[in-house]
Amino acid sequence: MVALYGAVFISAFLAATILPVSSEAVLAGLVVSGRGDPWLLLLLATVGNTLGSVVNWVLGRGIDGLRKRRWFSISADRYEQACRTFRRFGQWTLLFAWLPVVGDALTLAAGAARVNLGVFVALVATGKAARYAVIVAGGLWATA
Repeated sequence: MVALYGAVFISAFLAATILPVSSEAVLAGLVVSGRGDPWLLLLLATVGNTLGSVVNWVLGRGIDGLRKRRWFSISADRYEQACRTFRRFGQWTLLFAWLPVVGDALTLAAGAARVNLGVFVALVATGKAARYAVIVAGGLWATA
């Protein structure tokens, strides 16, 4: 059972970094199969995904030195788009850090913009928890 919970946490953590990993399938699969407590899975996915975004925030603090690295997977165009969006709408965009394509770039932009870490975590965790709650609810509904 610990391995299942670890799998959700690790997949959620990696999914929030600049690595191309999907945690939604892992979470939904476990909920639909009835393996594990759905609310504990929700908590672990949210915490793991939020911590992964904190890694992006830290990377964003040193973004100028990282953007030229070959392993850095966020294109210059995507990063610039996220910066424009972030400047236009401010830290509230972090509620949408769960979005595919731009979410990682938003968390990097937040680090580059030196958003307070406490505010960052609160907003990112709220958005990610809401997304995972929808996945868990959908999984529970599908098995009812």
